[in-house]
Amino acid sequence: MRCQDATVPAEEPAGLLSVGGARPVMTDDVRERVDEAIARRRERVNEGIREQLPIQHPERLYEASRYLLDAGGKRLRPTMLLLSAEAVTDTPPMTVDYRSFPDLGGEPIDVLSAAVAIEVIQSFTLIHDDIMDDDDMRRGVPSVHREFDLETAILAGDTLYSKAFEIMLETDAPADRSVRALSTLATTCTSICEGQALDVDFEHGADVTVEEYLEMIEWKTAVLYAAAASIPAILVGAEEETVAALSQYGLDVGRAFQIQDDLLDLTTPSEELGKTRGSDLVEGKRTLITLHARKQGVGVDSLVDAESVETVDEAAIEAAVEQLREAGSIEFARRTAADLIEDGKARLDGLPGNESVTLLRGIADYLVERSY
Repeated sequence: MRCQDATVPAEEPAGLLSVGGARPVMTDDVRERVDEAIARRRERVNEGIREQLPIQHPERLYEASRYLLDAGGKRLRPTMLLLSAEAVTDTPPMTVDYRSFPDLGGEPIDVLSAAVAIEVIQSFTLIHDDIMDDDDMRRGVPSVHREFDLETAILAGDTLYSKAFEIMLETDAPADRSVRALSTLATTCTSICEGQALDVDFEHGADVTVEEYLEMIEWKTAVLYAAAASIPAILVGAEEETVAALSQYGLDVGRAFQIQDDLLDLTTPSEELGKTRGSDLVEGKRTLITLHARKQGVGVDSLVDAESVETVDEAAIEAAVEQLREAGSIEFARRTAADLIEDGKARLDGLPGNESVTLLRGIADYLVERSY
């Protein structure tokens, strides 16, 4: 029998402490427990990726398709999917094979295929995002269009997109649930493209409101978290209110993730980030940080004097970040992300009080500090 995850007692606090009025931080104990939960599911998802997306003819296409998947990643979204399946069915974590996971009627379905499909979609979006931004690095390695070529990268992204739907069809769930899961995935992909289009438009727009920004990141980023959290509930036959609650949890957590990702772009050294620090600022992307700074009278467009990401100076980025700190914009973004995390955790109140629900709350807290 497989070992269960370390139990997180329900009576423990959510895992965040307020230190001297500063932004909340996770306790070491909770962080270790969530780390373990993610690591163990990541191993299973990686096995599933190798099984369901093998390197085959034509080899170069599939090598490019697998390139970022093999480069790493926390697998947070598929982990969220597997935890949601366990939470809804009240199944003790990792005691049942995800390939033969019991739905609420006791019939076996393959939730690992759903988890793999979600991660494959995530990789598709990264490849095309790097092409659009002409980024050189991703996850500490050259981006796909740099490692291979532009044509191969586009085809690799398209291949991953279509493969995700093929893989989602392998869950063996009843037809009505399978169709709904596929519909959710399709709608999610459309929203991602719409959000990406808004992101591009915002780079050229004079005025963008906080509300417009939050809508954009919901479509571009958060919807995939919502799909990851809600699709397993659909597949196992959960009630509609449970599906909706998990979807809203994913939307809240996903928006917090994007805000945190924008923060990391400014505050994390390039070697740790896996790409050039401050690239969003150099490229003129609108973020919650820069939107807040503009309202404080900061000349955001002139913060960094660099023609391209390749020519930006680390000292210039640090000076820009310091101005954003002084304007209160860094802290504003951090607190907004923390509020969204709390909203997301509250969405889970109607679920069973089991270990997997506690770990879902822990993953939400995790995103206040980290990104994936």
